[in-house]
Amino acid sequence: MTGRFAPSPTGELHLGNLRTAVVAWLSARADQRSFLVRMEDLDIVQAKPEHAAAQLRDLAAIGIDWDGDVVLQSERFHLYQEALERLGADGSVYECYCSRRDIRLQIEAASSAPHGPPGSYPGTCRDLTDAEREERRAAGRPPALRLRTMGETYEFVDRLVGRSAGPVDDVVLRRNDGVPAYNLAVVVDDGLQSVTDVVRGDDLLASTPRHLMLQRRLGIDTPSYLHIPLVNGSDGERLAKSHGATTLRELRDAGTTAADVVTWIARSLDLATATETPSLDQLVGRFDPAALPRRAVEAPDFIRRR
Repeated sequence: MTGRFAPSPTGELHLGNLRTAVVAWLSARADQRSFLVRMEDLDIVQAKPEHAAAQLRDLAAIGIDWDGDVVLQSERFHLYQEALERLGADGSVYECYCSRRDIRLQIEAASSAPHGPPGSYPGTCRDLTDAEREERRAAGRPPALRLRTMGETYEFVDRLVGRSAGPVDDVVLRRNDGVPAYNLAVVVDDGLQSVTDVVRGDDLLASTPRHLMLQRRLGIDTPSYLHIPLVNGSDGERLAKSHGATTLRELRDAGTTAADVVTWIARSLDLATATETPSLDQLVGRFDPAALPRRAVEAPDFIRRR
């Protein structure tokens, strides 16, 4: 039984990321499970080793520990290629030459996508002829690779949200720059690392049916899911740098300690009273996923101090 936290090392973790990490760690440790950290450094342009090192320092600073070595997705491209070949063995992987702009315009022009939920890829390249593919290759645009689906609906029970379901679209498996897509890599890694407990922000709730579909096609066991509400700024928008000092380093420079951050996180999760200043270890015995808040929380006043 294994939990995990898998950030992208494209910058420092902000308060919302740290809150999600705390829930993931508590979920694992409360059941005496292993806890892994994986760096999802697929973005070879923005992902940096120094960002990964800073993220690990911040996790340790608030009391999060992990088991085993930290896995880097950038070192596992061969595993994603193997999965891609397995998925394509029956001819269901196809080349897609559409740019993001093309797709946006196609979605705007179509009343609905023939395969998948509203706003999904409209299937423009699904049934290109050999001649049409050759024409696009000759134009010099490298293709992405997509998985052919029929808009199937997948249902699961989230440990906080409850029963949820959604259709899948023709998900990208490999980008047109040759980089494996997040949806494929996360499924492969969770399977290979025997992850049984996935905790992440509820902005990824809509992606879960895709992951269930890929798990079934690859013969990977489906983990349990817990999607927690995000942290918002005072304007109601998702927390970002524009809201003030949101990272542990910035907060420390402004006079807010790591212990202050842990205290706020504990209180925002209804795991501590307004007068307590608990450590993470003290919260393990209190953790109950069903009792977590079901709405987004507003970031504390201290993030606005510079």
